[in-house]
Amino acid sequence: MNKSRLPRLKPHLLLLLIFITLVFVLQPVYSKTVDESTRLKSPLQDPEPIQFVENVLQENDSQDYCNPQGQIKDTCCDYRSVEDIQQDIFEKIQSLVKTKFFRFYKLNLWRECPFWNDDGLCMNRDCSVETTDEASLPEEWRQPALSAVQISPKGSLFQPFQTCQYKDQDFCLIEDESDADGVYVDLTENPERFTGYAGTSSGRVWKAIYEENCFNIVDKMTEGCETCNNVMHVGPKVDDQIRSNNPLKAAESIAEATQGNFVKVPEDEEKFDRLLNDLAENPDGGFGNSEEVCLEKRVYYRLISGLHSSISIHICDEYFDQATGKWGPNLDCFVNRIGSHPERLQNIYFTYALVVRAVTKLGNYLEDYNFCTGESEDDKSIKSGVLDLINNARACPATFDETTMFQGPDARSLKLEFRDHFRNVSRIMDCVGCEKCRLWGKIQTTGLGTALKVLFSYGENNLNPKRNPGLLERSEIVALFNTLNRLSESLQAIKKFRQLYHERTEHHEVKKKRH
Repeated sequence: MNKSRLPRLKPHLLLLLIFITLVFVLQPVYSKTVDESTRLKSPLQDPEPIQFVENVLQENDSQDYCNPQGQIKDTCCDYRSVEDIQQDIFEKIQSLVKTKFFRFYKLNLWRECPFWNDDGLCMNRDCSVETTDEASLPEEWRQPALSAVQISPKGSLFQPFQTCQYKDQDFCLIEDESDADGVYVDLTENPERFTGYAGTSSGRVWKAIYEENCFNIVDKMTEGCETCNNVMHVGPKVDDQIRSNNPLKAAESIAEATQGNFVKVPEDEEKFDRLLNDLAENPDGGFGNSEEVCLEKRVYYRLISGLHSSISIHICDEYFDQATGKWGPNLDCFVNRIGSHPERLQNIYFTYALVVRAVTKLGNYLEDYNFCTGESEDDKSIKSGVLDLINNARACPATFDETTMFQGPDARSLKLEFRDHFRNVSRIMDCVGCEKCRLWGKIQTTGLGTALKVLFSYGENNLNPKRNPGLLERSEIVALFNTLNRLSESLQAIKKFRQLYHERTEHHEVKKKRH
């Protein structure tokens, strides 16, 4: 019986067939291996700017936080890690800043501006600050006790504290709690909010910071942008008499004058994408080529920009609505002020990451620190809350690596220039014409200055209050944690804007289905 035979293939055709078979069989496995290798070994990529803003405003069904992805520039973490930390510590930092230790802050509110004669004082009563009677505070915080601590062994005529404003390690002007001209302020009774202070005076402050104390790297910050506010966010000028006699009218005047500058965010997502591209301009600072600006100067700029952007978010989160006569979040303000400059939004995350790293590095120091409030049980509770927050932040990957900075041949001179620029920024806060704005400007620049001091002036082994008890003043610790809270509240406010955007687009989808 004849057996059927398979046709005999020529050797070269047989080899080709085997090769094709192996490609089809192994390709999915190889692709998966490459994808995993790329995901694990390749550095995280920076998000595309416009896509970044859209991701922030997108709803995420699986997690209760915003949805930006990719690495935060000049840090060692990504946006998701920062959002994880924010979710874990937000309630904790909110509770801490309401405790006695962190509520009360002493400062000189009326120190003269050292750079120019300012005639732009805000006469609105909302600009004023309510001070606290020292008699209601722990005895250790009062003037006589603090003055006694500062007496020099060389005698009462020797007063070094009046001639030396800074230690070499300080990155900002530290408020001296023994200063007789200083006053205590309850921060919970003087919340940071929009007071109507705007125009030439406030613009001059930001102009001095960016143009004279930011390494001359922000000359293109407003170039080519006709629809968004400039970097100084100079608002309209409101008559001082209107401010003084009718604060509500002043707020309405400002809202009316600025409302037209905000392009309305469309309900349709495709139109929103076009809007962002229309509003987009060159990144703040012109960092198209990272080789042109060294890491240290980029970090400095991102820190300043992050603080400024955080303040802008606070304004958009507490915006005056003329239609309702109420204050609340304004999505159009947020997208126009921040969304047209995605770098500003990214820099909030950067500043948050740097401050979190400083707080976690300070953990061992605070473990032995005496949180003196006059009540031993309160002291224990506050320390427990601080360490709980730090342990939660440490559970996530490190956010910033300070050891990569100031390592080159010009490290010392660059560090001194970095430090002196930031010292100037802290002194410029004395030129702010609104008391409440000055208060929070001083606190937050001191908080950032303290973070820089912790990161760049001391190693891990030096941060011990028993071996080195004078490293940090109480005012520095209070400012650091209140600054972390303000940045945390900015990230939390983004949730509100995401929800507003979701409601606006959802309303559009409902209307489309009806038609």
